[in-house]
Amino acid sequence: MISRKKLIAGNWKMNKTSADALTLVGDLVASIGRQNDVEVVLCPPFTSLEAVGKAIEGSSIKLGAQNMHHEGSGAFTGEISAPMLRSLFATHVILGHSERRSYFAETDEFINKKVLAALKNQLRPILCVGETLAERESGSTLKVVQTQTERGLDGVGKDLAAGMVIAYEPVWAIGTGKVATTEQAQEVHAFIRGLLTKLFTTAVAEKVRILYGGSMKPANAPELLAQKDIDGGLIGGASLEARSFVELVTAASAAR
Repeated sequence: MISRKKLIAGNWKMNKTSADALTLVGDLVASIGRQNDVEVVLCPPFTSLEAVGKAIEGSSIKLGAQNMHHEGSGAFTGEISAPMLRSLFATHVILGHSERRSYFAETDEFINKKVLAALKNQLRPILCVGETLAERESGSTLKVVQTQTERGLDGVGKDLAAGMVIAYEPVWAIGTGKVATTEQAQEVHAFIRGLLTKLFTTAVAEKVRILYGGSMKPANAPELLAQKDIDGGLIGGASLEARSFVELVTAASAAR
């Protein structure tokens, strides 16, 4: 079995001005900017991308964006393209987050266009998949996750698939304080890995990092990160404060 480097990505969502961002990043660079045991990605709002990018220069921390448009340029008011993100030295981009799906009506097909555009521009997609509370209670979790994963990865070749990151986010556990049990999380992560094996190959599936994105905190991180198929976390609230985020990176390092 391939040993996958743990990945902790901070999704700041619509939080932090550029000044706030620099304060937080300064603390993070001082604490975890030299470690290489865990891959760390920060995803600030678009307005702080350039400032954060400059602040992490020379550290091991990487820059990610929270979204992007699939077109390279054009009359798409308010949108940001992959080439724009690459010009700021972003390496990752979150795509298909549940908030984009629910608040902005993003479909699997639309998200897939973004995935393909990101890969074409040497951006590593963090593709989010996950079920709502109603879908879990109706027993549709695996069906929903399968559909979102297959459609999101449509047209992705084996050569690029290994560089993908998948984030499983049970929608009912985001920002609610609820968290899937360790068993529930591992079950879906293992299911996704099996899907990747069918879609690509076992070798590719073993390389893909699958993150847990449902309210991971320092208190539950060690148990979650100890699971065979949980390769890190897509962190929301706990990424907005240096101490909690550093604790998550430390937990991921211990779980290697």
